[in-house]
Amino acid sequence: MAKEKVRVTDLAAMKAANQPICAVTAYDYPFARLFDEAGIDVLLVGDSLGMVVQGAPNTLAVTLDEIIYHTRMVARGRTRALLVADMPFMSFQVSPEEAVRNAGRLLKEGGAEAVKVEGGAALAPTVRRMTEMDIPVMGHVGLTPQSIHRMGGMRVQGRKPGLRPGGFERVLEDAEAIAQAGVFALVVEGVPVELAARISERVAVPTIGIGASAECDGQVLVMHDLLGLNPGFTPRFVKVYAQLWQQACAGAASYIEDVRQRRFPAAEHLYHLKEG
Repeated sequence: MAKEKVRVTDLAAMKAANQPICAVTAYDYPFARLFDEAGIDVLLVGDSLGMVVQGAPNTLAVTLDEIIYHTRMVARGRTRALLVADMPFMSFQVSPEEAVRNAGRLLKEGGAEAVKVEGGAALAPTVRRMTEMDIPVMGHVGLTPQSIHRMGGMRVQGRKPGLRPGGFERVLEDAEAIAQAGVFALVVEGVPVELAARISERVAVPTIGIGASAECDGQVLVMHDLLGLNPGFTPRFVKVYAQLWQQACAGAASYIEDVRQRRFPAAEHLYHLKEG
């Protein structure tokens, strides 16, 4: 496992070397440390925290201050992984100037090394302005959760031809526009294999898929899905690599039983006035 620090420029080198990029979301110190030590390349403080941490029905209510708070915790837990922070809904859409200001806070106050924004061609001038200010930007096209109301829910994008929102050619056009605007990498979410392949072929920057097939240059998963911490939620694109929910429930049940049977605390857990 490589121990060298992963930087923005390394992702392009990984794409050139045909080395898949491994990314995962993280929201606090212990899991950031765990993933970093495991060798994850990119840690994303996603606005998905609204759903998996806060229990909200979508990501829209997450605030910039909340992302900064969680990014700061993740920054303390990692030494190797590239740290990317999501820009939440309405933190970058109003104007390029406001986007630069808010992205700057994520780097300065949160300790992020890059930011991620959702959107396509309409967002290109904003991305261009941010990168001109030396703020590394990761793009995100396809199924963009901040567009949940426009999409009518979390729906696969690009299945139908055309330039209408969500159409195959529209998603491809958005990917190309945002890549040309200066993003250093591009998350491609919830699109057919054929579209993921076309995007990865047409853009020069690395593509990181989620529900977008191995045609992308890397993959990202939400940590709660990867570790089995989101029981009852198993969409097609998720592979569960651990069953921490069941293990934690079993551990809690054992603790309750030991306390009620007065088996805990035992002699080895006690302090005394005079110790040997």
